[in-house]
Amino acid sequence: MVQANIEMEFYLTTTEIDERPVYITGNFNKWNPKDSRFRLKQIDAEHYYIKIDSDTLPETIEYKYTKGGWENGELDEKGRVSANRKIKKSKAITKDEVSVWRLNWGPFKKEYFPIVEMVDEEFYIPQLDKSRKVWALLPFDYYKTQKKYPVLYLHDAQNLFNEGTSFGNWEIDKKLSILAEYGRGDIIVIAVEHGGEDRIKEYIFKNPKLSEEAEGKKYIRFITDTLKPFVDNNYRTLKDRENTGIGGSSLGALISIYGALLYPEVYSKLLLFSPSLWVEPNNNYPLVSFQHQFRTKVYLYGGQKEGEEMVKRVHAFEKTLKLWEKQKLFDFKIRTVINDEGEHQEFYWSQEFPQAVEWLYFDSLEDPLTIIERAHQSSIKKYDFD
Repeated sequence: MVQANIEMEFYLTTTEIDERPVYITGNFNKWNPKDSRFRLKQIDAEHYYIKIDSDTLPETIEYKYTKGGWENGELDEKGRVSANRKIKKSKAITKDEVSVWRLNWGPFKKEYFPIVEMVDEEFYIPQLDKSRKVWALLPFDYYKTQKKYPVLYLHDAQNLFNEGTSFGNWEIDKKLSILAEYGRGDIIVIAVEHGGEDRIKEYIFKNPKLSEEAEGKKYIRFITDTLKPFVDNNYRTLKDRENTGIGGSSLGALISIYGALLYPEVYSKLLLFSPSLWVEPNNNYPLVSFQHQFRTKVYLYGGQKEGEEMVKRVHAFEKTLKLWEKQKLFDFKIRTVINDEGEHQEFYWSQEFPQAVEWLYFDSLEDPLTIIERAHQSSIKKYDFD
């Protein structure tokens, strides 16, 4: 006699009504927030349900509800980060309520916004004999602690957080506030302004098709040999490679690839959004041979609607990284993300930024409330100067 599958039933009530579909996610689907297998069926405007085969569930189930992504996840009734829901596997019907949902990562809480400082209006670049604006985005509680922080160096500062830019911006100040609210905000971001008309030649290596005067080597030497030492001397940073990353989008991602490959002893984290891989179609990047295989984390993102070649090139670059790994040149940990709706725009990079930073620097599935409480207690015990 064949035993019928036992199903667990989850019923959700929500009073915040919109057209976004609802999903359940948890330790049973690797916390995928938009898993079509776990999309709830709608009963009416306020009620949803789903039946899940109990064979696919662990004995202790941890879960949350989303509306298609962590940027659209559930909050508690006061709009705060909620703890993971936890139940034991059973035949009982589970009834839950959600009264508040995020919308594109909002609402953003001002008390968690980073402190934005101008490092220098005219930071001199000796390698290029030019000057450039450089900003530091510091954790909201930077001046209330004595902690040291990991650092992420980003290019194209004009498009990272400044309102009114012609192409829009990543809103990293807002996204860093979300990470801080979730207990993942202990990071310093250094944002370097691009060179305007010189942007292309500063972000590429030798390439006669694009520029006769490629200055990428000099620019990346500036970031590594001039700017990083200055930042480490003037801010409380964790200086080692394990706590240092570099990244950007488009050509900014390309110059980050060059930087990480030429200075693997400096950078262990690589944030690549829609990289301009067409500049190096055969992935002929300069490599430096080291006896030691440096462990490097790579967050590689591309959008399906960025052009027919973007996704192909992203996957080809991923294969190249794995080839270098087989050749014992590097030890990579790669996360590749393809957004089916993604276009070559700041909006999509903005949406991806929190996940990329969390994976590169924190990489934790721990309950965010546990992290927040631990950070709060640490601050009270060690760093309360007020």
